Amino acid sequence: MSINIGGVTVGPSSAPFIIAEMSGNHNGSLERALAIVDAIAQSGAQALKLQTYTPDTMTLDHDGGEFFISDRKSPWYGQSLYTLYKHAQTPWEWHEPIFRRARERGLVAFSTPFDASAVEFLQSLEVPAFKVASFENVDLPLIRRVAATGKPLIISTGMATVAEIDDAVRAAREAGCRDLILLKCTSSYPASPTSSNLATIPHMRNLFRCQIGLSDHTLGIGAAVASIALGATVVEKHVTLRRADGGVDSAFSLQPEELKQLVSETRAAWQALGSLEMGPTDDEKASLFFRRSLYVCVDLKAGDVLDRKSLRAIRPGLGLPPKFLESLLGKRVTKAVRRGTPADWSIVG
Repeated sequence: MSINIGGVTVGPSSAPFIIAEMSGNHNGSLERALAIVDAIAQSGAQALKLQTYTPDTMTLDHDGGEFFISDRKSPWYGQSLYTLYKHAQTPWEWHEPIFRRARERGLVAFSTPFDASAVEFLQSLEVPAFKVASFENVDLPLIRRVAATGKPLIISTGMATVAEIDDAVRAAREAGCRDLILLKCTSSYPASPTSSNLATIPHMRNLFRCQIGLSDHTLGIGAAVASIALGATVVEKHVTLRRADGGVDSAFSLQPEELKQLVSETRAAWQALGSLEMGPTDDEKASLFFRRSLYVCVDLKAGDVLDRKSLRAIRPGLGLPPKFLESLLGKRVTKAVRRGTPADWSIVG
């Protein structure tokens, strides 16, 4: 079930694959974009992801009606779609230097194409994988085009019904995709933890027979860490240098120190999953010494009767387990026993 993405093994037997999404947090500066790449590398995350589009491949240059963002709850309220995408786009001529810096820093670098021209462009840059965004998960022609490259494909499932996810999965597999990862996603910005519904992750894994991860738009890292316990193998989070700098996605993006914590805590969660096991682990065996057990607590001579003063459950754990206390009380010792002797059956014959 493991998948190789740019030389990194992704799967349940490997540490979580952390994808840092730059999106428009470069704020129109290539220098800032490269600084974000450096910060991602220093965090320990394995991958950098961009978004590849132009405003003209996304929408019309139109600021009326449905082309204007009028929802006051939206972080992009007051802009036309065209203006938003113009500000947020990563210029195509930046992709090569950003990807080069990422590779130099040991990162897997790839992108989300939003149309066929972006797929062709990214193919020319030899990206090792592709991501399909939640808003495009119903664009089956795009999914087929990406899947036909034969490269690993990650699809976010925000807003999608089970039927729509099934359509996307079938389209990808029928077009030649063999390495598929679905990301549980809530497409609101920021997303509320109560709408994340992480319990869906194991259900998705069983239903679609592929790896499941999380594209997380909640604030902080709690949801991402929890997803690992439910079997997520991939976590994607938006990243910026400083939220105070502003930007199209800054409000729900992690800062570098938070990304580093995400890497550390998701890895710890993955390590803590372990395997099905009961009884003392190898690390616990030394601690068995400090369990309570039955000890003789006063000097006894042969024939003395054991009572609650002379026999107690105390630490350390070298005597009989406390469950035998009642069985020993009232019995006579068959020999002299010194205070501090761990009780065993030999003292009563």
